[in-house]
Amino acid sequence: MSVCGVGVDLVKIPRMREVIARWDERFLRRVFTEQEIAYCRARRDPVPHFAARFAAKEAGMKALGTGLRLGVKWRELEVRRERGQAPTLVLHGRSRELGLARGGRRMLLALTHEGDYALAHALLVDDDPALAADPAPH
Repeated sequence: MSVCGVGVDLVKIPRMREVIARWDERFLRRVFTEQEIAYCRARRDPVPHFAARFAAKEAGMKALGTGLRLGVKWRELEVRRERGQAPTLVLHGRSRELGLARGGRRMLLALTHEGDYALAHALLVDDDPALAADPAPH
């Protein structure tokens, strides 16, 4: 496996709570996919989960080396988490094109939230088995 990009981001949960209270659906639908909104709203307190997903999108954009430039949109980076599995950041549209152009086929993701903060760490990686082979003798 080769790492093609790294990103990390930290979000203050109280700030996310203020943004959601002020802009509600307008903000949520601009930034998050329907599946992300449903996942977060199924939690007792959805705000830390929204904050972690926002941090994941920011970290993913940093791993791509783009930020919100080059035509990348918030909803093109989607946090998915299957029950019992680690979360992943799935790239769609322009973000996927840019990831592939950087040599990355998928985005690994670590999320956490505690107290007033949510943190995300994203790695753009290529799992091509041909690249994983180590031809150097040991």
